Amino acid sequence: MIFPDFLKPGDVIGVTAPSDGNKKELDYIRLEHGILALKKKGYTVKETEDVRTSEKGRSSRKELRAIQLMDLYRDKRIKAIVSAKGGDFLCEILPMVDFDLIKKNPKWFQGYSDNTAFLFPVTTMLDIATIYGNNFNDFGMEPWHKAVEQNFMILNGKLLKQESFDYYEDGFHDKVTGLESYQNDLPVCWTNVYDKEEIVIQGRLLGGCLDVLLNLVGTRYDYVRSFIDRYKQDGILWFLESFDLGSEALIRGLWQLKEAGWFENVNGFVFGRPCMFSSYTDTTYEEAVLSILGDMQKPIIFNADIGHKNPQFTVINGAYGIIESKNGKGSLRMELR
Repeated sequence: MIFPDFLKPGDVIGVTAPSDGNKKELDYIRLEHGILALKKKGYTVKETEDVRTSEKGRSSRKELRAIQLMDLYRDKRIKAIVSAKGGDFLCEILPMVDFDLIKKNPKWFQGYSDNTAFLFPVTTMLDIATIYGNNFNDFGMEPWHKAVEQNFMILNGKLLKQESFDYYEDGFHDKVTGLESYQNDLPVCWTNVYDKEEIVIQGRLLGGCLDVLLNLVGTRYDYVRSFIDRYKQDGILWFLESFDLGSEALIRGLWQLKEAGWFENVNGFVFGRPCMFSSYTDTTYEEAVLSILGDMQKPIIFNADIGHKNPQFTVINGAYGIIESKNGKGSLRMELR
C-alpha cells in the first residue's frame, strides 16, 4: 500500500470539482472562508476553474473536469487534493482519467459521497491510499467542528484515535451565514448486531458510498477481487454508507456485491447512518442488510460516524483499521502498513 506524503506547513492544497460544483452564494462564502482558514494555518490553496460552477448537476463538461483533476496531479507543488462537492456524475470522467499519471504522482485525494467513484478505484487499482472524509467546504465553518479539526490533523499525518461524537445532524438545514457548524439534532448511538456487548473489528479498510460502488461493480474499474486477494492476510474491514438507497435497492445492491465476490476475505462490516432511507416493504435498514449479510456470521456495526449525516470520521481507504463499538459508542484507529 502506497501512502502519499502528508501535508506540512507551506504546502499547496488543490481543490477541484470532479462531480458537481458550488452554485449558491453561501457556498461561495464557505469556500472562501475555508481557503482563508487554511491560509492562516500556513497553507496555500489552488482552486481549479470548475469549483464555482454548476449546471445540471455537473461543475463542467466531463472532459474539463478530468483535465482539471489531472492538472493537479501533474502539478508538483500540489501535495493533497480535496474535492469541492459531491454529486451524481463523477463516473463520467473515469474513461478520461490517466491512472498511469496518478501512479507516478501519488498524492492524497479526499472527498466523500460521489467522490467514491474516483478514490475507490485509485485505492483498489493502484494500491494508493485515499481519504473518505469531508469535502472542502467543511473547512469553511467557524469555528471548526472537532471532526474537521481531526480531519486536518490526519491530513498532516497525526493518526489520532477518533472517538464517536455526541450528536449528529439528522436532516438538511438552511445556512444563514454560510459558516455554520453541524447541527446537534440527535444523539449518536452505534448499534451492534445481535445485541453484542462489544465488537472489535480489524482489517484493511475499504469502502465508501454504496450508491456509487454499485455503479462500479463489474466495470473495467472493478479491481476489488484482486485487491482483497492481495490483502487476504489482513482481511477486509468494509465501511459502507448510503445516500438515498431504500431497503429494496439496498438488498438488491448488497446481493450483487456479495455475488460478485466483493465480500470474500471480510472480517466485518461498519455501516454509517443512512442519509435518505425509505421502504415500501416495511423493511428497516438493519433488516435489509442482515437479509444479505447475516448468514456470513461476521460482526456488523450500524449507525457509525461515517458518511452523509455529519459529523463523520476521516477514514483512510487502504490503511489498517481497528474499530471498536460498545454501549452505543465507538472508535477508529488506523495504522499505515
